[in-house]
Amino acid sequence: MAELNTKFFKTIDPSRQGTSAEEVVLHLREMIHRGELRPGDRLPSERDLAKLLGVSRPTLRVAICSLAAIGVLRSRQGAGTFVVQDEDPPSLDSSPLRLMASLRGFTSAEMFEARRALEMAVAGLAAENTTGDQLASMAEELAGMYASLDEPEQYLVHDMHFHQLVAAASGNRILTALMNMVATILLDVRSKTVKRAKDLRESAEMHRRIYRAIRDRNPEAARSTMRDHLLLAEKAQESELPEASDGGNNHKQ
Repeated sequence: MAELNTKFFKTIDPSRQGTSAEEVVLHLREMIHRGELRPGDRLPSERDLAKLLGVSRPTLRVAICSLAAIGVLRSRQGAGTFVVQDEDPPSLDSSPLRLMASLRGFTSAEMFEARRALEMAVAGLAAENTTGDQLASMAEELAGMYASLDEPEQYLVHDMHFHQLVAAASGNRILTALMNMVATILLDVRSKTVKRAKDLRESAEMHRRIYRAIRDRNPEAARSTMRDHLLLAEKAQESELPEASDGGNNHKQ
């Protein structure tokens, strides 16, 4: 693999501090379109890339997670984060759905309802089809959630990775692509509000229940626990919105 030329990584609009994860996503996608990032290229380390782009590391983590969700980037344990290659599983870009949501005024409730329908199906299939290695990876992300209960932004990264692993364990690439497309939009919204979360332990416990149902090969329990978790996540996101922050003292995911 040729050495990646870091001169292509430009600071994102230095006049705008606090750049959002969505702007980082757009910037990296433009680099791919221009051929500055090619299939198989490894990104610089998180610390170096955040410095090159002029963004915080938590913002960069959410952006990378979003791009991984739509199949643009792929993280490999101990090796780094890479631009996907032709042989990697296909995925769907969330931009058309995002545009349609803006034009048609899709509500958050509609998006969560779609996510529940997809992720309940995915969880049930994961309970039937998961492998030992996939379960081990889910357990690692679950441990990461418990380790970051006091770090909401880092918790959100482990949360998204866990859901991506459950989707991959389903064995259905079409459902996985659809789920990731919807989840990516909700993730971008949540990344802007999750700092207001006060207690993430209940969310972590819900993920533990999902993991156990999948590990026990119980599709019905996997579907019902996923439904319960996403209903809780919807309420948490509503409670973290600025207009709700003055009226609630206990925000959960």
